[in-house]
Amino acid sequence: MATAEKLFDNKRGSISYSWNDDKRSYRLIKLVREGISYVNFVKVSNHAPFTVKEWAIYLNLSIRTLERYREENRVFRQEQSERILSIYQLLNYGQSVFGNKEHFFDWMGSENIALGGIRPKDILDTSIGIDMVRDELGRIEHGVLA
Repeated sequence: MATAEKLFDNKRGSISYSWNDDKRSYRLIKLVREGISYVNFVKVSNHAPFTVKEWAIYLNLSIRTLERYREENRVFRQEQSERILSIYQLLNYGQSVFGNKEHFFDWMGSENIALGGIRPKDILDTSIGIDMVRDELGRIEHGVLA
């Protein structure tokens, strides 16, 4: 899966294409359709402060099923691949907003007034939750605090 390798192998752990690049968008669509392998999922999860249990919740899988993916180096279904990619993009964006992954990870694990007292990492199991966290990061980036 050359697309995934190029996407996940760079040293910063970030996507190397410009944000609004159509070519990049088509590559991401292709990656999601092909599915993300467990090996590439590990590359994403190594850059995240989430437990296996949290990842299982985000991907709507049991912990045992996630372990089977590891044992068999399976490829995630399209819906799960899209969630992995969305969280990956969110992690990169958050780290760029905070300028420091430790500060960003602290923020992800802290109750957030703008999100109704919910910790950002607790709503990553839906695309709406991911969008809410991304929107809040945009407000922080532009100095518009709740």
